[in-house]
Amino acid sequence: MWKSPSSSSFSSIHLFLFVLIINQHVTVSSQPLYTKSRWIVNSTGQRVKLACVNWVSHMEVMVAEGLNQQPVDAISRAIINMGFNCVRLTWPLFLFTNDSLGSITVRQSFKNLGLFASIVGLQANNPSIVDLSVLDAYQAVVASLAKNNVMIILDNHISKPGWCCSRFDGNGFFGDKYFDPDLWLQGLTKVATIFKGTNNVVGMSLRNELRGPLQNAHDWYRYMQKGAEAVHAANPNVLIILSGLSFDKDLSFLHQRPVNLTFSGKLVYEIHRYGFTDGDTWSGDSANQACGVVLNDMVSKGTFVLQQGYPLFVSEFGVDQRGTNVNDNRYFNCFLGLAAQLDFDWALWTLVGSYYLRDGVVGLNEYYGVLDCNWRDIRNSSFLERISAIRSPFQGPGYTETRLHKVIFHPKTGLCVRRTSFLQPLELGSCSEAAAWRYAPQKTLTVIGTYFCLQADKLGEPAKLGITCSDDSSKWETISDSKMHLSSKLQDATSVCLDVDSNNVIVTQTCKCLSTNDTTCDPGSQWFKIIDSTRVTKTTKSFLQIKPIIHFLARSFFGSYI
Repeated sequence: MWKSPSSSSFSSIHLFLFVLIINQHVTVSSQPLYTKSRWIVNSTGQRVKLACVNWVSHMEVMVAEGLNQQPVDAISRAIINMGFNCVRLTWPLFLFTNDSLGSITVRQSFKNLGLFASIVGLQANNPSIVDLSVLDAYQAVVASLAKNNVMIILDNHISKPGWCCSRFDGNGFFGDKYFDPDLWLQGLTKVATIFKGTNNVVGMSLRNELRGPLQNAHDWYRYMQKGAEAVHAANPNVLIILSGLSFDKDLSFLHQRPVNLTFSGKLVYEIHRYGFTDGDTWSGDSANQACGVVLNDMVSKGTFVLQQGYPLFVSEFGVDQRGTNVNDNRYFNCFLGLAAQLDFDWALWTLVGSYYLRDGVVGLNEYYGVLDCNWRDIRNSSFLERISAIRSPFQGPGYTETRLHKVIFHPKTGLCVRRTSFLQPLELGSCSEAAAWRYAPQKTLTVIGTYFCLQADKLGEPAKLGITCSDDSSKWETISDSKMHLSSKLQDATSVCLDVDSNNVIVTQTCKCLSTNDTTCDPGSQWFKIIDSTRVTKTTKSFLQIKPIIHFLARSFFGSYI
């Protein structure tokens, strides 16, 4: 069970969670939510950024995973404590459309699959749920999340309960063996109606990962528009989230034709992206080349909807939490840079530490899960720290705290470039303490409110701030296919790139991994992303406070040069 901080064996997970809670501000808002151009906002017009985690409830047993390991309220509290404000809770269509399935008890559902040990765990951890119907158990999980102030996206993941997805599983597209469009519309209407009174149910994702040989854009418009109208008619409060084709990585058909709905202010699009989405791209190409290819594909097939004026919900992404998958590690450095740059809403795959039953294996360990197989320990606390920067908005309605500026984000660490004083070198730190920059057309990076610009000094030495900003050592180009190397020149015309040393100090080094022939080189330490922000940081405040002093000193000592 989840131990309280007063327990005699105060474990490392609780210390981590405590530190995370006091250092992270997670915005949670109950419904209704709306859309305002590319942003999701609340009733006051302030942006609400969805920072979600996926909780699987669509498998054969038709019960949210983990209830044999921990009490449902303990899991709901842990979600908030780990820094998420929302859950994408999956559900199989037949749970709500087949009365013979939805009415069996949780106990019987586990018995039917021979999961007797799980019944013992359920009896111990969730005695109030074990003899409910599986449909009522789903509602109990939603109620627990709502009680613990977690926002909920209800995701129709599949029709026939089971693992998802393959091209030929009969669940992929309208007209497949298990995907009757009329039954799907009935199910959407029923779910929207059941949860109309649950304030924290803020959205419904109409169908996960459309795919297979029957998929086509014509039927996508025909049925997804019908599904959207059905949900809105039953529950006008929820956001309507539409997925794309080809396992939800392709919305490119929206370039030619928009969705036509009778309502507005509720439409959100979703896409998915993993390291394995692109086959062997990450291992077969150089990391820079792979990142460039993947980013171009994501922009042309998905993220363009932001420019069209719609919110984008990246409702599945994730990595092997053990950190040993090179393919995943390279992918995630690239993905996290884009996530910070575009500041989109997201849902991590997955909360799940282990499954009751998956692929015929009882208790299968889920290495993409943020929780360990016992559902008690965090699998990789450094990963949660790394994604903390993208939990809070960098900009959006209600977050215009200062004029638009740039921050320099480092995807490999999830940190931003900051300076602690004028006497110390630039270093990586929390993005809440990021230095605010102006990136001029001349390619200079100047600290907002000062005359100081970023300069390359010596190879292997810290980058510095200087007052003379017209020479080549003060100009920073984004180079390589990834567009994440920041390159400048030393006084002797040697090209260098920003890098990070073992103490998180920002230094300049020889640019690495630029060759497209080197598929083993890892450029992660030299990948930076210059992103927009309107948030006031501690550094911004301090510079604004000392701005008059800087002006006085600069004009006194360098007056003839500025």
